Amino acid sequence: MAFDTMMGMLGNGFVVTIELFLITLLGSLPLGVFVALGRMSSFLPLQWIMRFYISIMRGTPLMLQMFAIYFAPYYVFGIDLTPDSKWNATIVAFIINYAAYFAEIYRSGIQSIPRGQYEAADVLGYSKTQTFMKIVLPQVIKRILPAMGNEIITLVKDTSLAFAIGVAEMFSTAKALAAREANMFPYLLAGLFYWLFNMVVEVVLNRVEKKLDYYHD
Repeated sequence: MAFDTMMGMLGNGFVVTIELFLITLLGSLPLGVFVALGRMSSFLPLQWIMRFYISIMRGTPLMLQMFAIYFAPYYVFGIDLTPDSKWNATIVAFIINYAAYFAEIYRSGIQSIPRGQYEAADVLGYSKTQTFMKIVLPQVIKRILPAMGNEIITLVKDTSLAFAIGVAEMFSTAKALAAREANMFPYLLAGLFYWLFNMVVEVVLNRVEKKLDYYHD
């Protein structure tokens, strides 16, 4: 197979990888906020539900979660699978899995802020919303950014798990090409794609971190 043809096929798979990555972030980042708030809620039933959810998501493999979400409609409800079922199951599994991890990062960041800062803001006449947005949130973002960065980089690599239920992302494309060509070269190219993608992610995260250097704990 010609090199440009191979690169074109891997490029198509890479587009799917990027789509999975971006959709997961867009879904899991805000969902993680709601899960974290529920986890810290004084309403015990909600708190325990969120604890259980986080425990399941973090305690079982993402691949197993994908299979469960993919096959459950058919085996549990008798709903026929469609061509879109694989992609939809992958998106749902990735979002709810990563939301649990992000929620714990958010929670640790929020709980790391000293109580005295809330009390000082109250003395100065700040509302709860103003206190959170102007005082707490900037510190939380700065404190959790390294941990968030690690999870986001892990997400780039975890997108390769989508091949397990037949989503044609980059790793599954490389696997098919390697079998067809009977050599490791497609895997090397795929590894280069992942590495470059992570390099871009690291550059973006570093720039965000530098922008927050104006704020010191």
